Amino acid sequence: MCCRCGGAALSSVNPFRLCGGLRVLGYLMLPLVAAIAGAVYYAVVAAVWGPRIVKHGHVSALALLIVILFHLLLVMIVWCYLRVVFSDPGSVPHDWTPPVEQGVIGQSDVQDPSIDTGIRHCARCQNWKPLRCHHCSVCDRCVLKMDHHCVWVVNCVGARNYKFFLLFLVYTFLETALSALALLPHFISFFSGESRHTDSTMNLSITFIASVLSAAFALSLLCFICMHVSLVLTNTTSIEIYEKKSSALWQYDLGNFKNFEQVFGTKKRLWFFPLYSAEDLENISALHGLEFPIRANVV
Repeated sequence: MCCRCGGAALSSVNPFRLCGGLRVLGYLMLPLVAAIAGAVYYAVVAAVWGPRIVKHGHVSALALLIVILFHLLLVMIVWCYLRVVFSDPGSVPHDWTPPVEQGVIGQSDVQDPSIDTGIRHCARCQNWKPLRCHHCSVCDRCVLKMDHHCVWVVNCVGARNYKFFLLFLVYTFLETALSALALLPHFISFFSGESRHTDSTMNLSITFIASVLSAAFALSLLCFICMHVSLVLTNTTSIEIYEKKSSALWQYDLGNFKNFEQVFGTKKRLWFFPLYSAEDLENISALHGLEFPIRANVV
């Protein structure tokens, strides 16, 4: 009798509720990231290179260049971050119904993406799911062309903010790599003992921690960026990596350059900014997450 009750209790537990803790974790990470960013800023600008811009009446071109570049990258990071956080990754329209030509395959929530001939139905949201759409258990909603839920930005990454997320990664990598290289001489002098006679204990500690964290983040981000570059060039999401293994030809793979344009747009001048041209928003259906062009040789 007790075993039956225990089994019933376990079966009544909804595991998806546990995913809500990831959202809380994301909010807790924000002050941690802000503290790390503040430490790196202090080390690079206030402690090391800022004071060297003007020293003994002479202007250091190298110090000025590092400080200016650091702030330019910081502006781009904040801009891209805000765009990722506050942009809707793509929600299924309330009144959306499957196009007639795509048909309906029933109420199944699982379908082989290599034969995308129908539309799935989400049992939790009680709506039809467009192709490449997945339900996020953290946000508790369906996201168009969902890649993953990122706790660092407290938002899902999907069709409409994937470019912003990638730019955020790239600029953060450049910033952390710049910081690690800029602090490297100071890091070396810390162990040689040269800087201990001229710098305060607080400056030495913060600079040491900032240099280590910058190098660690730069290496981690480089691996993450390489993975997403591969995904972009094959027109695949993180979720679809596992789904496409059963398909000999990935129907959304249009070639490297076309795949790149499906995410970054066709306007080269906007590739490095978290923006899209009005023309791209009108002509590239993939940016809206409801329809996607497919290979001509895939039926």
